[in-house]
Amino acid sequence: MEGKMSWAVADALDYKGSPADRSKTGGWVPAALILGIEMCERLSTMGIAVNLVTYLVGTMHLPSSTSANVVTDFMGTSFLLCLLGGFLADSFLGRFKTVAIFAVVQTLGTAMLAISTKIPELRPPSCDPNTNEPCQKATDFQMGVLYLALYLIALGTGGLKSSVSGLGSDQFDEKDDKEKAQMTAFFSRFFFFISLGTLMAVTVLVWIQDEVGRSWAYGICSVSMGIAIIILLSGMKRYRYKKSMGSPIVHIFQVISAAAKKSKMQLPYDVNYLYEDSPEGHRVPHTEQFGCLDKAAIVGEGDFENVPGGSAPNPWKLCSVTKVEEVKMMARLLPVWATTIIFWTTYAQMITFSVEQAFTMERSLGSFQIPAGSLTVFFVAAILISLGVYDRVIVPLWKKFKGKPGFSSLQRIAIGLVLSTLGMAAAAWVEKKRLSVAIAVGRDELSLPISVYLLIPQFFLVGAGEAFIYTGQLDFFITQAPKSMKTMSTGLFLTTLSLGFFLSSFLVSVIKNVTTNSKSEGWLADDINYGRLDYFYWLLTVLSFINFVAFMICAIWFKPPTKKSNSIRVSNANGSYGGAEERC
Repeated sequence: MEGKMSWAVADALDYKGSPADRSKTGGWVPAALILGIEMCERLSTMGIAVNLVTYLVGTMHLPSSTSANVVTDFMGTSFLLCLLGGFLADSFLGRFKTVAIFAVVQTLGTAMLAISTKIPELRPPSCDPNTNEPCQKATDFQMGVLYLALYLIALGTGGLKSSVSGLGSDQFDEKDDKEKAQMTAFFSRFFFFISLGTLMAVTVLVWIQDEVGRSWAYGICSVSMGIAIIILLSGMKRYRYKKSMGSPIVHIFQVISAAAKKSKMQLPYDVNYLYEDSPEGHRVPHTEQFGCLDKAAIVGEGDFENVPGGSAPNPWKLCSVTKVEEVKMMARLLPVWATTIIFWTTYAQMITFSVEQAFTMERSLGSFQIPAGSLTVFFVAAILISLGVYDRVIVPLWKKFKGKPGFSSLQRIAIGLVLSTLGMAAAAWVEKKRLSVAIAVGRDELSLPISVYLLIPQFFLVGAGEAFIYTGQLDFFITQAPKSMKTMSTGLFLTTLSLGFFLSSFLVSVIKNVTTNSKSEGWLADDINYGRLDYFYWLLTVLSFINFVAFMICAIWFKPPTKKSNSIRVSNANGSYGGAEERC
């Protein structure tokens, strides 16, 4: 029996619901099937996002600022819906079903988008920009069909992305040294496949959109997702499945609810009088910070209810110290979380206004015309180069001189914020130069005599910034979060992307309204040749610098919990709890 059980993977089940056999489930084969569907997801989402603004301006005849907001709202919603996908995976469906269901939703969305770009009745009639006649904008019905397709894709992306990396890591046993090393390698390959999918999107897929047809490109996305789903389903018998443990979001609300109900109760002098039911080896040490939440662990009348075999605490009235401390750990992440949002606002400009800049510039490479959306290839190249330099050069040197295996997660985030700030400054300088050329030759010129390669520095700086900030954020939110809330912390990380895109939309709308008047179209004119996009970039540069200062303050303030004495300070003369509540 012992020999048989050694082949079973702890906490993992096979497709029949039995303990997973190590020799028959998990490992690289099923993990590779999962990598395939993530690559196809990136191919579809990024292939649509990086070139969507040119379709909205050129075909749907929307204003420049409106088109930029459509793209950022689409991307923001995609990442925000990761919270919904994570909640469904943790509470009801499990990771495999969540990935499979939402992959189908995304496939339907891309198919609908292909149809909407193919049927002439679903887009306004074409027009000649050289004539004085205004172009007819897309109707509400035409935009409604487009929005339905885009947000089906956003829903599919959010649900799939929330669980696909977790499903892949489930195929390896953390308690086995060999498989733990394979899991680390899996995450490296996971990021590589994300980058590979993005690279194919911004080169091959964007070229097909511009030169062959958007319906063909989006049809390829739909077909590739369909094939990936079939491949994913083919591995059902080989996957390892983890039981749903309940949503961490519910646990957080339980602690807050229990603490609120006992807000008038007095905390005990000794932490040992607070309720704790976690095993000794799984407990989180008590901390005084956010002391008002400790009241959720005060045992009061009516906190226990009868259950078969005895009694158990009502989780909405009484929470263990460990559960309270886990919520505190998540709360400590919030200042760093808030100060990383602005980076993704600068990132949003790379797939909106920067693409519009490229569309107006000289893009010839010999006899080949580079698609405007393909300029983001320098963005992807910067990510890959930065990661390679960091792993092969910086890490060995840092280990040699400092004795540490690379920069800490907070240091990497700081580097990313600095690079993105420099990227926005470079973007502002280039835009000023581009506008001077537009004024000299005429603002109505479709192609300005200025090289598109001047945009490379802004793409490269912000792309290198993403390489540092993405890996730093992911490392920070996973390592500093409690074990029971790893999925929640990943979702928290992804919301910074979402809110960054939404902040971009908000800023664009505000700047558009504030700077537009009867004599001027403002900074963000419908045609960027008539606006002052460089002012907008300078504004983002200033905001990024202020945000960096705020991040440094938060990084200095942040201190992970350490083991301390279990005693709580004696109450003061008022009987209050050592001032901890004031720090809540």
